[in-house]
Amino acid sequence: MRYLPSRPAATFGVLVVATTVFALLQAMVIPVLPEIRRALHTDARSVTWVVSGYLLSAAIATPVLGRLGDAVGKKPMLVTALAMLAAGSLGAAVAPGIGTMTAARVLQGAGGAVMPLAFGIVRDEFPAERVPSAIGVLAAISGIGASAGLVLAGPIVDALGYRWLFLLPMLMIAVTAVAAVFVVRASAGRAEPISWAPAPFLAGALATFVLATTEASRWGWASGRTLGLYAVSAVLAAGWLRLESRARHPLIDLKMMRIPAMLSGNAVSFLLGFAMFAVYAFVPQLLQAPSSTGYGVGATVTESGLLMLPLASAVFVGGLVTARLVRRNGSRRVVVSSSVVIAGCLAVVAWGYAATWQLVTTLGVYGVALGVALASLATLVVVSAPPSQSAVAGAVNLNARNIGGSVGTAVMATVVTARLDASGAPVGSGYTAGFVLLAVAMALATALAVAIPRPAAQPAGA
Repeated sequence: MRYLPSRPAATFGVLVVATTVFALLQAMVIPVLPEIRRALHTDARSVTWVVSGYLLSAAIATPVLGRLGDAVGKKPMLVTALAMLAAGSLGAAVAPGIGTMTAARVLQGAGGAVMPLAFGIVRDEFPAERVPSAIGVLAAISGIGASAGLVLAGPIVDALGYRWLFLLPMLMIAVTAVAAVFVVRASAGRAEPISWAPAPFLAGALATFVLATTEASRWGWASGRTLGLYAVSAVLAAGWLRLESRARHPLIDLKMMRIPAMLSGNAVSFLLGFAMFAVYAFVPQLLQAPSSTGYGVGATVTESGLLMLPLASAVFVGGLVTARLVRRNGSRRVVVSSSVVIAGCLAVVAWGYAATWQLVTTLGVYGVALGVALASLATLVVVSAPPSQSAVAGAVNLNARNIGGSVGTAVMATVVTARLDASGAPVGSGYTAGFVLLAVAMALATALAVAIPRPAAQPAGA
């Protein structure tokens, strides 16, 4: 195909829609798992694979497809990822049973490379002065989409049924994929070889780690299955590091990953994901808990989603202002400051609110800081990588955040449900301890963010 002239505005529109729909698909399923369980006549244990299968697939596919984007072209891999998302969404919408639903969600997870490929396309196609703000908006969309997914899930299910949680995104993705074919410019450059021998070790290490983490709250953190999977993951990771370090054309360049900004940025992203996904999973549960628990609001799924709306809006605001904040203060100060605010808001959720409006206001402040943190970290990592590896760098950063999210959600579930009342609901002290833990994680993220190189040491545009 002939190279099309660069059309940043149209290209950015396609990327915004693609990343928004992907983010929505991540979150909309979570609050309606009980509805899916009833509709597919399955049990609570099996329905969790609707989420776990997605996470496992995304953990494996995201870095691989990101690397392929750098090697053979970001445009064809973006279209491929969108096609997998659309096919997985259609499969989930028509799934007659939990097995088909899980398989469809695995296919959706394989489309998780949409986000890092979008970052790479921005790096390739946009003027240098626009790269930070464009990446910032796309990164913030991941947080907005997750929040909006929680808001929209209830009304969609109430009006149309849960299958439309997949049909509506499928239609949007299909249109976006066609638009990408005609709007996004094909990347210049020739395909390069990739050493594939380390790939099975990386896939196995990620899969066993995510599986052990997502199931640990059910199996027990000290159970033989959990510890055994962690041991297998460690062995496979060691094998991957050994092979990758010797590969002539590595899947993930370990030298690139040792760049100080990459190391610090990915570590902070892991902890940010640890807190962010736990908030998305457990604040709706907190709101939906009966008022008789002493902490719940007794909201419906739809009402709890509406109470999360200020959070979704605030994340977008944070993403919009990030580029200006980074230009004035540098990435290091911005990430440190936003991490401090997030930690403070989580502490308030744990201890300091007495009414629903105070909780919602705190979540709004949290959302602004979250949008700033997501945008500044994504920009930092992508512009710190060589241009030829921008997509895989973004993929590794996204994976760090998602894996952090799986760990945070699992740990939060263990802490919150450690003690139950007579009705089987968690006691209030469980939520307090859980949100204190999240605040501590973000305090640690603040300390790690201090290690991010100062602006003068970063590549231009950071």
